[in-house]
Amino acid sequence: MSSDYQIGHEGEFTYRGHTLGELQEMELDEVAELLPARQRRTIERGLSTEKRKLLEEAREADEEETANDPIRTHLRDMPILPAFVGLTFAVYEGQSFERVEVDPEMLGHYLGEFQLTRTSVE
Repeated sequence: MSSDYQIGHEGEFTYRGHTLGELQEMELDEVAELLPARQRRTIERGLSTEKRKLLEEAREADEEETANDPIRTHLRDMPILPAFVGLTFAVYEGQSFERVEVDPEMLGHYLGEFQLTRTSVE
């Protein structure tokens, strides 16, 4: 089984046949068609007001190039979209906010997948 993302011949990242630049210029419903079913359904049913606000904050941060300032959020169930690539989020993990830097390989996953809520006891 091949993965959904790969590095092309020129060393360029692609997700399901589209480059990162192409993905970032697509509309939200076009990107949703490329995502896995669970994330696609989340978008098709409509993003909540909190999720829409987070998406707008990410777009503003990308335009202002304040990518190093983390965007704080409790939304662990937000799908990672192309607008989030290169940004830093501070995701709440139950006690504190932990930094998550979004890479292109994270597309199609949830923010909470990259910040665990439990630690092992030694």
